[in-house]
Amino acid sequence: MFSELERVLLPATFSFLIGIAMTPILSHYLYEYKAWKKTAGKRALDGKTAEEFNRLHQVNETRAPRMGGIIVWASITITTVLIASLALILKSSGLMSLNFLSRNETWIPFASLLIGAGVGLIDDILVIRPQGSGIQLRYRLLIVCLLSFFIGWWFWAKLGVTTIDIPFSAPLALGWGIVPVFMFISLCLYASGVIDGIDGLSGGVFASIFGAYAIIAYDYGQIDLAAFCAATVGGLLAFLWFNIPPARFYMSDTGTMALTLALGSIAFMTDQLASGVGVAVLPIIGGLLVITVLSDVLQIIWKRVFHRKLLKIAPLHHHFEALGWPGYKVVMRYWVLSIILAFAGVLLAILAVK
Repeated sequence: MFSELERVLLPATFSFLIGIAMTPILSHYLYEYKAWKKTAGKRALDGKTAEEFNRLHQVNETRAPRMGGIIVWASITITTVLIASLALILKSSGLMSLNFLSRNETWIPFASLLIGAGVGLIDDILVIRPQGSGIQLRYRLLIVCLLSFFIGWWFWAKLGVTTIDIPFSAPLALGWGIVPVFMFISLCLYASGVIDGIDGLSGGVFASIFGAYAIIAYDYGQIDLAAFCAATVGGLLAFLWFNIPPARFYMSDTGTMALTLALGSIAFMTDQLASGVGVAVLPIIGGLLVITVLSDVLQIIWKRVFHRKLLKIAPLHHHFEALGWPGYKVVMRYWVLSIILAFAGVLLAILAVK
């Protein structure tokens, strides 16, 4: 039998090692089939050519393959399925205790991860075709809406989630309104996926976020969920090993959609169901994701109201690049901030339930 701490740390270790082992194989095929954008250039959200972004990143867009996010979700999937299968086949008490695939804690986050990965993979495949542009944004948002509606409905109708707990205050009763709230959070998280814009940035930020929720779930007694979050951190660190400058590949939609959909589910799993405050601390732990989305929104509003840009480039991390900061400086400072925000969110989540 494994201790609770071992049940959390071992999946993280397995996921990391599996990710490291599979990367040379995946990398070989991504380069062999030239899995990168064939035409460089990007358009802003208003439809105009993103001239400043293209000046900084036009070469990088066709330098390395997309779909590096496969490393993350594949290592998590292999770890999850392998442990569960061995536990079922061998009937070992030790493996049974190590199995973290459970209906009451990890089915929803795991399903969210796989569905997001599949949809994102389709988009990436369409992008790497000659003249490919991927699934149009409106359809991607529609897909996220439909998926999040179903997951939100499941939380409300099947799991009885009707409130969001507020730190040091009475719970916020929403009833069926939990469904649109979950949809809104999922859309915001998906929009924050644009943080995958500089070598090493998204991997480090997401690793801090999922690491924070691993600690929160562990403190709340949700050991299976903590193990799932830890396995996600392991997969992210394996990806990050090869994504630091110069990146061997980019995470792209198959990674960001998988992670953001899973993150929304994890936040809700660590809320009412755990008598915790998982949703309330999400804007703190994921503070850099919030800033990323807000900077995009403010840029659009500023241009429409004042007919000029607020930032040189949106989102904010590209604005710093446009100011002359080298990419590694932006990334390292984002990593520091993400760790600080993760610590702050974990501390609040723990103190709020004491």
